[in-house]
Amino acid sequence: MTDLPQTRGRLTPAKPLSDLTWLRVGGPAEWLFQPADLEDLAEFLAALDPEVPVFPMGVGSNLIVRDGGMAGVVVRLGRGFNHIRIEGDRVTAGAGALDAHVARKAAEAGVDLTFLRTIPGAMGGAVRMNAGCYGSYTADHFVEARAVTRQGEVVTLTAEDLNFRYRHTDLPEGAVLAEVVLRGERGEPEALVAKMEDQLARRDASQPTKERTAGSTFRNPAGYSSTGRPDDDMSLKAWKLIDDAGMRGATRGGAQMSEKHSNFLINTGGASAEDLESLGEEVRKRVFESSGMELEWEVIRIGAPAGAAETG
Repeated sequence: MTDLPQTRGRLTPAKPLSDLTWLRVGGPAEWLFQPADLEDLAEFLAALDPEVPVFPMGVGSNLIVRDGGMAGVVVRLGRGFNHIRIEGDRVTAGAGALDAHVARKAAEAGVDLTFLRTIPGAMGGAVRMNAGCYGSYTADHFVEARAVTRQGEVVTLTAEDLNFRYRHTDLPEGAVLAEVVLRGERGEPEALVAKMEDQLARRDASQPTKERTAGSTFRNPAGYSSTGRPDDDMSLKAWKLIDDAGMRGATRGGAQMSEKHSNFLINTGGASAEDLESLGEEVRKRVFESSGMELEWEVIRIGAPAGAAETG
């Protein structure tokens, strides 16, 4: 790779990404960049060779990094991007702020963003993936976001720019989300805290929260998250299709489809990225044979396979 620009942040060569993902798998990033602040990020991207690929990474909660690692620069936002400010019903959060922290801080201020409490990850990922649960989505509360383009320009993005859909947005290639503004309904702090505690109890009862997972593995073919309501249609839920295909608890190497919730892919210990991705593809194949439905990955898979390490 050509020489990298000077930075006030931290640049680490050949950083193992298995240290940074919830599934604890993945080869190294050619370079890991942790910018000091927004200005540092913008200046770095503006000066970086346009041919060098850039991948923004949150806390690695929804990610399989393949065993051969990542070419170019992986950008991971840290302390300069985890602020949370609340004014009235508007919550401004750095893209590195954890979803759960934003939900708690908002609740303490009487703003209802409780749907974020059980979503793993940080706010940048919540916007990029239009994260949601219990019938609420990031898009429902979104006001605007600030991002740094691959060319180093700081821009404000509207909902129209992002074109929110189920688990997807049109974030420009290589752009790094830096800050998000959301709006929530007003509520009593005590009631909002109680609501979150109920959500946590329901999640812990049904999901393998103590295991190494990346959250839901596949999108629901119905095109919406579980609502939690009694009338929720289960026929087009990914877990139901996986169960019907006989793949609950299926294993490959150190990878397993959870016995507790079959739409959760688990690293039981020592799994490679190849184990996890191959098991996921086997599940997709079996579900298609069983139901004619094609499951789409919700977990993001990036990088090169083992033995084919990417180069910049």
